[in-house]
Amino acid sequence: MWLKAFHLIFMVTWFAGLFYLPRLFVYHAMAEDEIGRERFKIMERKLYFGIMTPGMLLTWLFGLWMLWDYAWDLYGAQGWLHAKLALLGGLVLYHLACGKWLLDFRRDRNVHSHVFYRWINEIPVLFLIAIVILATVKPF
Repeated sequence: MWLKAFHLIFMVTWFAGLFYLPRLFVYHAMAEDEIGRERFKIMERKLYFGIMTPGMLLTWLFGLWMLWDYAWDLYGAQGWLHAKLALLGGLVLYHLACGKWLLDFRRDRNVHSHVFYRWINEIPVLFLIAIVILATVKPF
């Protein structure tokens, strides 16, 4: 149960960043002064590299540890686990896309409006709903 507890703790940490970083992008895209833009660059960098990425890596570490330790033997033949892993792969791609947008802002090359980031901000909610349902209900 310790593995699952740490897996969930770091999953919450990862998702906190996935929810907040695109919100910072919204405000950054709307910023009109240099001081504000520089402040957002610092906040985004610290969130991405100090919270989100360690949260993602530790979520995967403890999740893979659970799979290796017991979960694959119990659930490896069930479709929900494969769907969950596929969604997690998609979530990693979203995480990496956030990293690309972070670099665009850092280099002052952002091409998207605040409206784009408002829509992008909703994507992790969809992943979260699907992943939690799959992991708890195990529908198939």
